[in-house]
Amino acid sequence: MQRERLNQLGKGVITTEVDSGSVGQRIDNYLLRVLKGVPRAHVYQLIRSGQVRINRGRIRASYRLRSGDTIRIPPVRTRRATMADADAEGLAWLEQRVLYEDERILVLDKPAGMAVHRGSGVSLGCIEALRCLRPKHTDMDLAHRLDRGTSGCLLIAKKRSSLRLLHALLRDGRIEKRYLALVRGAWPHGAITVEQPLRKERRGGSAFVVVDAAGKPATSQFALIDSFGSRASLLEALIPTGRTHQIRVHASALGYPIAGDSQYGDPKFNAEMQNLGLRRMFLHAHALSFAWPDTGADVAVSAALPDDLRDVLDRLS
Repeated sequence: MQRERLNQLGKGVITTEVDSGSVGQRIDNYLLRVLKGVPRAHVYQLIRSGQVRINRGRIRASYRLRSGDTIRIPPVRTRRATMADADAEGLAWLEQRVLYEDERILVLDKPAGMAVHRGSGVSLGCIEALRCLRPKHTDMDLAHRLDRGTSGCLLIAKKRSSLRLLHALLRDGRIEKRYLALVRGAWPHGAITVEQPLRKERRGGSAFVVVDAAGKPATSQFALIDSFGSRASLLEALIPTGRTHQIRVHASALGYPIAGDSQYGDPKFNAEMQNLGLRRMFLHAHALSFAWPDTGADVAVSAALPDDLRDVLDRLS
């Protein structure tokens, strides 16, 4: 019955009761799943404006669905990605970037420059392309997100039951996500833990994050991997929390901005690295690991540093 009601999206206001599979999910993630084809920014605008309601009341995007909740969804126009879209974008090669797959999850080596989902100015993201390539997996969804300029391990759930477990693990900090980042200058700290709350705001229509005592808790662990004199340092970053732009903001706040970061970086350093061949932000999600809470089975996946980033390191050496 619920699936039939959701199929009426775009034809008028619908009211639907939360199904057991969605209990515990954030309302924003629920809507992003059921409103496939609706830009992410518009989904959040529907929540902020009160057009989406739970039990007739307004809610925040962080509200977690409970058993018995009734959701009001206004009429929206959706556009599902088609295989023609994928062909137009030349995405047949995406299958070759699957690092790991089983009956529950898929880990993709996301290329830099490709968004994880459709949005403003983006006709097709990783998740839409995968849904086109895997039409039988109708519940396939992102377990987390990577910035458009970041490459590497992107974790995707193939089932809603898997997505709920992964979100619980992420909330508890039980999925280990490791990144490689090239930063400006000689890193003096060795291995350190940074705990600085982060607050997100909008600047010129884009998300911008600042260190702010009133923000959400955020923890990053940095360790030196390689040093290139006074010019740059290669760091590994582990993030128990997953705030927007977290590694970039924490590194910049410490005085060691990431190479190629046009938003939080150093233009002079970026220009220097560009002369060495860097054409994007030097941030790569190189490994993730976790244990399934229901079976105890371990999952560990890694993505090799892409050739374009390795070439920059070779030139620095």
